[in-house]
Amino acid sequence: MPMTMSRARVARRIATAAAVGGGGVGLLGVAAVGVLLTEVRLARRTVGGSSDIPPCADGRYGAAFGHPTDRPPLRLGFLGDSTAAGQGVHRVSQTPGALLASGLAAVAELPVDFRNVALPGAQSDDLARQVELMLADDTRTPDVCVIMIGANDVTHRMPPAQSVRHLSDAVRRLRAEGCEVVVGTCPDLGTIEPVYQPLRWVARRLSRQLAAAQTIGVVESGGRTVSLGDLLGPEFEAHPRELFGPDNYHPSAEGYATAAMAVLPTLCASLGLWPDEERPEPARGEGILPVAQAAAEAASEGGTEVTASRAPWALLKHRRRRQLPDAEESADRPSLPR
Repeated sequence: MPMTMSRARVARRIATAAAVGGGGVGLLGVAAVGVLLTEVRLARRTVGGSSDIPPCADGRYGAAFGHPTDRPPLRLGFLGDSTAAGQGVHRVSQTPGALLASGLAAVAELPVDFRNVALPGAQSDDLARQVELMLADDTRTPDVCVIMIGANDVTHRMPPAQSVRHLSDAVRRLRAEGCEVVVGTCPDLGTIEPVYQPLRWVARRLSRQLAAAQTIGVVESGGRTVSLGDLLGPEFEAHPRELFGPDNYHPSAEGYATAAMAVLPTLCASLGLWPDEERPEPARGEGILPVAQAAAEAASEGGTEVTASRAPWALLKHRRRRQLPDAEESADRPSLPR
């Protein structure tokens, strides 16, 4: 609990600095930064990199649900970095966008038109450009967008307040156009296998702190978050061969499926399609908490959703993760949007 409260206080300071245009909040001393940079240089010699172009998953999913209906297809957009783009896998069906588009189609029993503008290597300051791309055609405004961003902000030392400000601005812009927004917060960089101590500890601390601050900024801008760090962290540490791809950095197909199963319930709930009620179940550790406290707790427990309640409170939910529908055939060959 003391660690959670400390993280909540720092996350609130970062989010406040982001809101007022501050440059950043220092989380590490000068000596620690020196150690971090030394370890980063060593890690870069070991951690592989992938120059492969991620599979293009754009198209229509759930064609089987295209029976005559007065309900139009749903539109799903993806923004963010290489994780959102699906770098590290080679089949369309293995990308997180294809998995979520197929899962959303199955739950809604409607076709889903999917578009991905994520850019490998992107930091949060690229989100403004991606949002403009996503909203360029006002006849194709998404019903819901998923954003996955933050890892490159940590590794490139972007001030956390600046990172949160860019993300919050993107969420507000999308919400202003009537688009629901779900953000998968910064992953746990301390799980990358070739990264050793003390970088592993530093990377984990910075990742979780940014994830908590992202949650505050997103929730106060009208979006929802799903924490991925501690959900994936223990599983990636225990099964690195299965959950990391060949480059030892990006997730494998199994890793992306794990993340997609965590995000799908919140994605569906944002559109009113998930059976769980929008109220806490105390027996499952859920509750209505101050936003900063909910953000800090979510950063410590993966798969946790945080969404706005009556200000300044937030709803913390542990939605039941259900098996994604088998989307192998439909995801491998998405049809073009009509």
